[in-house]
Amino acid sequence: MSETPRALIVEARFYEHISDGLAEGAIAALEAAGCTVARKAVPGALEIPAAIALAADTGSYDLFVALGCVIRGETYHFEIVAGESARGLMTLGIDYGLAIGNGILTVENGDQAWVRADPKQKNKGGEAAEAALALWRLKQEYASV
Repeated sequence: MSETPRALIVEARFYEHISDGLAEGAIAALEAAGCTVARKAVPGALEIPAAIALAADTGSYDLFVALGCVIRGETYHFEIVAGESARGLMTLGIDYGLAIGNGILTVENGDQAWVRADPKQKNKGGEAAEAALALWRLKQEYASV
């Protein structure tokens, strides 16, 4: 692992204004921690775990922040996207030891999404970045024993 943590934000751009708010909070938290930050966009939340897996294979990043939003609709699709994106991230963290902060919002409507994405309100992007940093630090600690 590098001295300066290298972070990759992988963001679903389906709801662009929500993604922008999440990214703003995440970038601020990562930069405050001294990280170098790169961003990659994917179409939706289901693509985030695969994009992180592909990036992890390069060895270019120490930690990852998954950002996106899934808003409940009239069909079962919400449950699939919400559950499978979370499962994919957990699999990467547990099976491959990746430090990932999950900032994929799962909400009932756009108003709930914005309150959570806005860095001046709930700042879930910043919280996801802090979670990734905590896991990265724990990984460093375990590597030194």
